[in-house]
Amino acid sequence: MENKYFNEAMIGNKNMLATFTGKGEMQRIYFPSKDSRQYIDYFHTGVKINNSDLIYLHDDINNVYQQYYDTDTNVLNTEVTNTYFNLKILQTDYVMIKENVLVKRYVFLNDGKIDLETAFYIHSELLSDYNNHVSCKIIDGGMMQYAHDFTFSTFAKGHKISKHQINGSKETIKRGEIYDKDYIGMSKDTSICYDLGVIRPQEKKTLEICIAIGENKNISEIEKEIERIKKIDLNKEYSNTKAYWRKYVKSHNGLNLGEPQNSYEEKIYDIYKRSILLFPLLTNPETGGMIASAEVDENFTQCGRYAYCWTRDAVFMTKAMDLLKMEKETDKFYKVFCKKTQSKNGMWEQRFFTDGKLAPAWGYQIDETASVVYGVYEHYQYTKSEKFLKDNLQMCEKAVDFLKRYVKDWLSIEGQDEYDKDKVQQEMEANVNHQGHKYHVSYDLWEMNEGIHFYSLASIYAAFECMMKIYRVLGGKTSDFENNRLKDEKIVKSERELEKLQTEIKKYINQNMYDEEKKTYLRNTEDQKMDISMIGAVTPFQVFKPKEKKIVNTIERINLSLRTYTGGYQRFEGDHYRNGNPWPIANLWMTLYYLEIGEKKKAKETFDFVVKTAGNHSFLGEQVDNNTLQPNWVLGLGWSHAMFVIVLERVASLGQAQTRHPKK
Repeated sequence: MENKYFNEAMIGNKNMLATFTGKGEMQRIYFPSKDSRQYIDYFHTGVKINNSDLIYLHDDINNVYQQYYDTDTNVLNTEVTNTYFNLKILQTDYVMIKENVLVKRYVFLNDGKIDLETAFYIHSELLSDYNNHVSCKIIDGGMMQYAHDFTFSTFAKGHKISKHQINGSKETIKRGEIYDKDYIGMSKDTSICYDLGVIRPQEKKTLEICIAIGENKNISEIEKEIERIKKIDLNKEYSNTKAYWRKYVKSHNGLNLGEPQNSYEEKIYDIYKRSILLFPLLTNPETGGMIASAEVDENFTQCGRYAYCWTRDAVFMTKAMDLLKMEKETDKFYKVFCKKTQSKNGMWEQRFFTDGKLAPAWGYQIDETASVVYGVYEHYQYTKSEKFLKDNLQMCEKAVDFLKRYVKDWLSIEGQDEYDKDKVQQEMEANVNHQGHKYHVSYDLWEMNEGIHFYSLASIYAAFECMMKIYRVLGGKTSDFENNRLKDEKIVKSERELEKLQTEIKKYINQNMYDEEKKTYLRNTEDQKMDISMIGAVTPFQVFKPKEKKIVNTIERINLSLRTYTGGYQRFEGDHYRNGNPWPIANLWMTLYYLEIGEKKKAKETFDFVVKTAGNHSFLGEQVDNNTLQPNWVLGLGWSHAMFVIVLERVASLGQAQTRHPKK
């Protein structure tokens, strides 16, 4: 499989996700979830005009491109103008809302002065392996590529194919010369052609292609399904799809942003609306699990891949989703996905598929477990649903018990209670012995360093605080705990223990993660590097107040060591991942800090870097090239968009506060 690093555009519905290049080439299509199955190695389209060779729509020296979404939708348009033949092609891609069908509509306009004899070609190669070998069968109006457990059908509405080639078309497709007598074969790639006839000057012709993916079952059932789809009114579906997404944006304008008044506000508004449109494309509607981003690197050449659910990333995303009136999706994440993925000992592993199955991982990060407890209470803060807390109480208690054992072990705190000696721990004690510790060492949130980390301890501190707040909410007169003396005594005991552990965590940080010479905090116990994630101890975890001298000194050193000449911030000193570029989330974290202390000018400076470096279609990347100021890795990162929404909400809340308390 060739390397595909940039998803410059995305479309989809609840079950299907497809990604595209800026030139309209479909790179990936996922179904029935956003992470577990990708079908195509490539899906190339092109035209043969008069006696030319095949002109690929996504790659020709004479092609000029323009790409845009229909306003406030996930309907993508790519205009391809072939300047040699003066042929304009409008390619429109969308996924139906109620049908799991991707539609590719092509409108051809002859903008020249000569007749153009035009044929349209599709050359599709599916991912195939020894255990699920792909074959192909020519069907009425197209082709059905299939393996043991799926079918991938590509067909036109109202057009017959004029020729096809199942075996060996790679050798001749560039010349537009395909021919095969066989209607069925064992090749993973197949080419088909539609004869559009002559397109006269200023004449338009339209071709609509459908892609339907499903289970490989009785062949007659598949054929009936294809015939049913062919009868669908695609003009109506196109209108319905646009209407659905526009209504979705309008109903999820949780921050009530008004219409922009200038180009700067317009850019912010575009990123905001693109965030609203992105989150449902990343979310599994059955479990609430959400991928970090659409996949970018299946071959593991640059990273460990992105189309998995990290609970840490998802907690930031659910916070943003709550702000966008997507509370039902957030509710499902905690009540379904988190319950399904929690280990017996209370922890969460590094990452999962969105259906809840364990994904490839290389070690755990303790903040993932802490983040879930923090996120549960944050969601309650938004919904005020005691039922939600009750439904998730046991899950949180198990997580906190694990966090308590972890803290006591790694911070060498005496006084483990009897619960700590359960069977799970005994097994871990028998199998784990890392420098005398009973629990595996944790990675930091960047997944690059093992040890005891400032951010991780801050997240645990916040989880303990949230657990105590949950107890206080459920300890009221309306709770199930009323008149339950044993439960009440257990809660009181637990709160005392959590308060003691919080004190120990702060004590440990100040004794072991503070540089007396430079008067700043350190990101871990192993090195002296500054790290943007240290701000997490202020926001969101509130371990320290933003104007404490040690925190102010730390921020000053972060500015000296992580701020680049463009105004973008790196994650940490010596970051080498993808050349150590600035990260939008780093700038947004700085923005949140400056908003906390009322430094509006500095907050705007750090925020503006994110706004001006947004990618095509207002997608935020994971990183920004410091030279070109363009995103250079993982466009449409859920964490980046979540932080953007969180910052906007913070700005809006501060504005409301000023309105309530005007200066005299």
